[in-house]
Amino acid sequence: MIRTKYPLTKCCLAALTLACGFALRGQTTKAQAQEENAAAIPLKRVVMFSSGVAFFERGGQVTGDARLDLQFHSRDINDLLKSMVLQDLGGGRISTVSYGSKDPITRTLSTFSIDLTSNPTLADLLSQIRGERVEIEAPDKLAGTIVGVEHRTRRVGENDTVEVAFLNLLTEDGLRSVSLDNVGRIKLANAKLDAELRQALAILAMSHDTDKKTVSLNFLGAGERQVRVGYIQEAPIWKTSYRLVLSDDEAPLIQGWAIVENTTEEDWSDVNLTLVSGRPISFIMDLYQPLYVSRPVVMPELYASLRPRTYDQDLAEAEREFADAAGRPNASYESASLAKKDATREKALQEQNRALARSRNGDFAYADDKAQGGGGKAMRPGDSVRSVAQAGDVGEMFQYVIATPVSLERQRSAMLPIVNQSIEAEKVSIYNQAVHAKHPLNGARLKNTTDLHLMQGPITVFDGGAYAGDAQIQDLQPGTDRLISYAMDLDTEVAPTSDPVATHLLSAKFIKGVLHVSHKHTRKQSYVVKNSGSAAKKVLIEYPLDTNWKLLEPMEPAEKTRDLYRFLVNAEPGKPESIDIREERTIGQQIAVMNMDDNSIRYYINAKEVSQEVKDALSEVIKRKQALAQVVNQRNELDRQIQVIFQEQSRIRQNMTELPKDSELFRRYLTKFNEQEDSIEQLRAQVQQSIDDEAKQRKALDEFLIGLDLA
Repeated sequence: MIRTKYPLTKCCLAALTLACGFALRGQTTKAQAQEENAAAIPLKRVVMFSSGVAFFERGGQVTGDARLDLQFHSRDINDLLKSMVLQDLGGGRISTVSYGSKDPITRTLSTFSIDLTSNPTLADLLSQIRGERVEIEAPDKLAGTIVGVEHRTRRVGENDTVEVAFLNLLTEDGLRSVSLDNVGRIKLANAKLDAELRQALAILAMSHDTDKKTVSLNFLGAGERQVRVGYIQEAPIWKTSYRLVLSDDEAPLIQGWAIVENTTEEDWSDVNLTLVSGRPISFIMDLYQPLYVSRPVVMPELYASLRPRTYDQDLAEAEREFADAAGRPNASYESASLAKKDATREKALQEQNRALARSRNGDFAYADDKAQGGGGKAMRPGDSVRSVAQAGDVGEMFQYVIATPVSLERQRSAMLPIVNQSIEAEKVSIYNQAVHAKHPLNGARLKNTTDLHLMQGPITVFDGGAYAGDAQIQDLQPGTDRLISYAMDLDTEVAPTSDPVATHLLSAKFIKGVLHVSHKHTRKQSYVVKNSGSAAKKVLIEYPLDTNWKLLEPMEPAEKTRDLYRFLVNAEPGKPESIDIREERTIGQQIAVMNMDDNSIRYYINAKEVSQEVKDALSEVIKRKQALAQVVNQRNELDRQIQVIFQEQSRIRQNMTELPKDSELFRRYLTKFNEQEDSIEQLRAQVQQSIDDEAKQRKALDEFLIGLDLA
């Protein structure tokens, strides 16, 4: 048997077409409204940060109570909810900011009277509205109340069957059953239910475009007035690249470009662009996703019905109310007072909104924008940015204000000039053995003589009108200098040599049996620089900085960084120049004298840096250790003799087992065995005496060492 669900018939398609027609007309109107809103409140200013966000400011005029709809990508809604600030500069008020919910579409659809969540068939839809009155064409017009939908099996051919849905109606003439195959049109008599169905279909249509969300801004007021909107939105970080032109005849020239991308959904037209170098803290918090808290289900407790009770007032409360009645104003005075309070509250709210915009921690600061024709004040992101603009550099923040308004189409990028002026630069060669063992690198020392903060980026170097190489620079504040390197200096060679580390004893002293010694280590690194070029060169030798080593020669380096010394060598053509770098360090060591051998102790006895008291103590230590060693050797010898007797007794026992007990040889072996037992007892007594002597001498040596405190 073939069993099928009844599909949507042409009547349902007609209903869908009608509903979608309304939705499409609504979307067309909505698109037109978007264009009108964009024209009413266009983008005026963009401030891009080097931390992955940008500040966008819109401004325009509204009349009366106005609603402006703007579209944003759904990924930007969280930033909007976190940062958006609105201003009505004409005395109006800010009302709600509404936006499309991110609630799951199934949850939204389930709230309507007709549930479209599970893609229902026409029969399912009609089953949901049992009891509603409808008008159908089947093919004649017929009106009635839906009783239900039933499915009947109809034979198709000889062996197959198909399931057909029938709509059961209660008409004025009685019950009628109509096959849905014959229904051409269905009209809902309930206007409210019909509107809900169309609204649910419209929501389904809008859910197909989940990437775009409409944000509606509501302003309340009278007459024409200026409004402004500002918000933070995710944006690519802006980047910088530089060109450095070196010449022997002219001052060095630096040219800097800012690279910006318009990844928004609209074109920028004559936008005031500001680029801020800094790292403001920025994060994303999910404010857009609806959150629901799981709540426990508590069953109501059932009790027998009780009679209602009334309760008297507390006497103390009644007395207080009576006393308050004596000072209560009359009704007219009270009404005037309330009206005055409302006016004061309204004024305070307006002042609070203005204070919010002026707040340092808010999204807006103010700067004069009369040049823009606004006649008022323009918003700028953050007080700190404004301070930076006035002072040039505050902390780690700096801004570049692009003088000419920028027009940039969406999804396009641009290079904007930010610096183009002379700069101080000096050619140098930079040698680092870890970079290249033979040749230094061609480089330059740049000093930022501009008034601008030069943000990090690549530098393309031109020397003598030709490309010389690429370099990279870190952030360079005004008045500071930095080294760059861009090519290998093949005309210059550097030969490094190093001497073995030399060790010298400085001192030795006893503290409670421990010998405290200090050694001085010295090392030497030499560099020979050969300049095969035609002009003299300044060569900077980079040498690792180790805080454990003290620099002796040269006394001071030319430069010192966190990790490196830099020593300057002036290399003339054809004349080798050398530089020696000497360092020293002192290392302290604690040695347990009991663990030292005699030769190690004699080393300190023979050292001239050791005091005579320490030498005498060390000599006494050797003497006592030798005496102790003699006792140990004596005990070892006694143990060896006992072991020899054990071996001899083992041989005698084996021979005695093979001899008759009354033989002369057996009696001789027995006599010798007894003599050996006497010897073993004597030797064991001597061993025990040696052990006691060794313990006494070790204790005496330990006490002697612990009692030493000699410098």
